[in-house]
Amino acid sequence: MHILYINNDGAGFADQIHVEDGTTVSKLFTQRVPHGRTSDYLIRVNRQPTTSDQVLQPGDRVSFTPVKIEGA
Repeated sequence: MHILYINNDGAGFADQIHVEDGTTVSKLFTQRVPHGRTSDYLIRVNRQPTTSDQVLQPGDRVSFTPVKIEGA
């Protein structure tokens, strides 16, 4: 299935990506931000804060935004 992935870390980018059916927010975070900690990010699905065990659905919009910015 395809979702819109928005990474606001660093320069940031958005892209349609393919994920397996049954992928949770936690699994996607681990794949996309392997050295990050979820406590350091605001994680949203369809513009709403979410839980780590939420299963993603086709067309979901997922964003990872750091809450701490280096140098700020």
